[in-house]
Amino acid sequence: MKHILGIGLFTAFMLLTAPTIGADQFPVELAQTTPIVKSIEFEGANRIEPDTIRSYLLIYEGDEFSAAKIDRSLKSLFATGLFADVGFSRRGDKLIVSVVENPIINRIAFEGNEIINDEIIDAEVTLRPRVIYTRTKIQNDVQRIITVYRRRGRFSATVEPKVIQLSQNRVDLVFEISEGDPTEIKNIRFVGNSEFDDDDLRDIVQTKESRWYRVLSSDDVYDPDRMTLDRELLRQFYLNEGFADFRVISGVAELTPDQKDFFITFTVDEGERYTFGDVVIDARLRDLDADTLVPLLKLESGEWYSSDLVDDATDRLSDEVGTLGYAFVDVRPKLNRDRAERKIDLTFEINEGPRVFVERIDIVGNLRTIDKVIRREMRLVEGDAFNSAKMRRSRQRIQNLNYFEKVSVERTPGSSPDKSVINVSVAEKSTGSLSIGAGFSSDIGPLAEVGVTERNLMGHGQTLALTFRIAAEASQLNLKFTEPYFMDREVQAGFDVFRLTKDVQDTSSYDSEETGFGLRSGYAITEDLYQKWGYSLSFEKVTNVDDDASIFIQSQEGEETLSQLSHTLSYDKRDRRVKPSEGYNVVLVNDLAGLGGTKHFLRNTVSAAQYFELADDYVLSISGKVGVIEGLGEDVNLTDRFFVGGYNLRGFASSGIGPRDTSTNDSLGGEWMYTGRAQLRFPTGIADELGVEGRVFTDFGTTSEMANPNSNIEDSGSLRASVGIGLGWDSPFGPIGMDLAVPIAEESYDDNEMFRINLGTTF
Repeated sequence: MKHILGIGLFTAFMLLTAPTIGADQFPVELAQTTPIVKSIEFEGANRIEPDTIRSYLLIYEGDEFSAAKIDRSLKSLFATGLFADVGFSRRGDKLIVSVVENPIINRIAFEGNEIINDEIIDAEVTLRPRVIYTRTKIQNDVQRIITVYRRRGRFSATVEPKVIQLSQNRVDLVFEISEGDPTEIKNIRFVGNSEFDDDDLRDIVQTKESRWYRVLSSDDVYDPDRMTLDRELLRQFYLNEGFADFRVISGVAELTPDQKDFFITFTVDEGERYTFGDVVIDARLRDLDADTLVPLLKLESGEWYSSDLVDDATDRLSDEVGTLGYAFVDVRPKLNRDRAERKIDLTFEINEGPRVFVERIDIVGNLRTIDKVIRREMRLVEGDAFNSAKMRRSRQRIQNLNYFEKVSVERTPGSSPDKSVINVSVAEKSTGSLSIGAGFSSDIGPLAEVGVTERNLMGHGQTLALTFRIAAEASQLNLKFTEPYFMDREVQAGFDVFRLTKDVQDTSSYDSEETGFGLRSGYAITEDLYQKWGYSLSFEKVTNVDDDASIFIQSQEGEETLSQLSHTLSYDKRDRRVKPSEGYNVVLVNDLAGLGGTKHFLRNTVSAAQYFELADDYVLSISGKVGVIEGLGEDVNLTDRFFVGGYNLRGFASSGIGPRDTSTNDSLGGEWMYTGRAQLRFPTGIADELGVEGRVFTDFGTTSEMANPNSNIEDSGSLRASVGIGLGWDSPFGPIGMDLAVPIAEESYDDNEMFRINLGTTF
């Protein structure tokens, strides 16, 4: 109002003081009486230099006193945000500019926030100390803070800004926050679904209804971004179940009047369910035989349509045609819906793609991780022919590093039509961890563990880990370092330094200590075949042998040196490493001791596992392991033998089967062994996100010596077997497993164990 009033008075003053002018005299008289600005003076400017204010004016010395220019100058000064008030006045031939400066923020504080710490809120607000204070900026920051709380599901949160006046035109700004209670999801409903009930679809969406056991999860608080993801999850689920016409009509979140709960409703249109019809390949590249590519499709006419199966087939065709020497390939699936027959005919058109080369690869968002760590995961480099399958594979490899929360790999046009730029955008996450563990194991008793791990050391992609575990019957200190690209090649190398102590008095009447170090190196031969080499040197000691222990154990007391070369060859076709549901893997391990040291032996083991998904979340696994160790010119030491029972043969105690000195009941271990397992993993009906699974299983196996001339040793080498049931829980406190097993084939001297439990926690 002040500046409007100032302009009005100025205009009135000009009109009142101007002489009366006749119509015939107007041009001459006006030219003679229009006042000119001879100088401009500034009042009220303490912190801001007059020249700075002058730079925003649109009227200058020598100009006429123009109401229009003064009005535009006033607006220009207000637009800077530097002033709380601006006024113009005239003193003779001087123009006076009066300003009231906005205060400077001295300090910003947050009060009342407990759920969200100061660092998170401070990163969201735009105001900072030594920045000009304005009401507009304050209100914008209030909305930003409220938005942060709404993302955490607290829609009743309020923010009240308080301004504390200080000397020298400074202010302290305090945001008083009332966080309120979490606004939870009371109910999730679906409208329009007939093929799948609400419970099925609630398992698909990430948003969950509030339950007591979700105390450590935020999925049961409303988040509009998560609802957008839920719509996509529903769409993908239905497309993979054959509903090619499916769409989400709406997703609505209704807040209760008391602002404590949300009711979420998804309205869907399922459409018809389709099967695959005719599936053919239309190869339009010269000398490319389509018949040789048909086995790669793995799509059967009559099975339910699935968009994931189509995408997988497209990727396989692109990769295979690329390996055949066709650098520029465009594979496009063409769908033809037969609504009457409810089937989809599918044609994979293989055309020559545009001749486009990779001009440049730009990487952004990696504040800590160096570019080289990301570039070496790319399957494309500058100058390569562009390949969309390789670009997708590059994204997956970068994601598999587990250094980033988000990874985006996109293609944009280059400097010419035949060039493309690949933009890689990442958002880094914490790669260091401090773990403190406590628990119980049937094998080693009560345990406590402390570990420090950094998976991306100094941003170079290296791993450094130090772990200390102390337990009733086994303690360990281990330092590990791994370089994933040794000498800039796809060769993994690293070293280990370790100390291990064991108390096996209950099973074999002795204690052992082992201290040493190891070197290791590994590399991928193919995408699924991996080879690893290692060398270790350790110093072993068998101590505290009971006076009444077996004479064979007493003969082992003392110190030994183990110098061992190891070789591992693994072939892995599982769909995932943790809890696989399909595929198989085979691992061969060879250990040769005798390159120095006091021990000389050759040990070989082969293990394999096959997984079958019988139905959703019902997985049958069949696994087994075979091993043999042979002394090279000497007997095999007790600590190097095979011990069976416990984790590898449930129903029997640790080292519960195999050669045993019946006079002392000490387990002596075997020189050959085999174990096997058939297990069915199934859901328990408890909420899926709890991670509780049931299992039924049968374990079998045995171990024995090559030759046993002593009559005090029982060593039949007969088959042992057990059957049982169990539960596994991926709890927030770590994995918990419980098994109840009963032997169905055993020997009288075996040590049985019906119940096993393993508890652990990391926090």
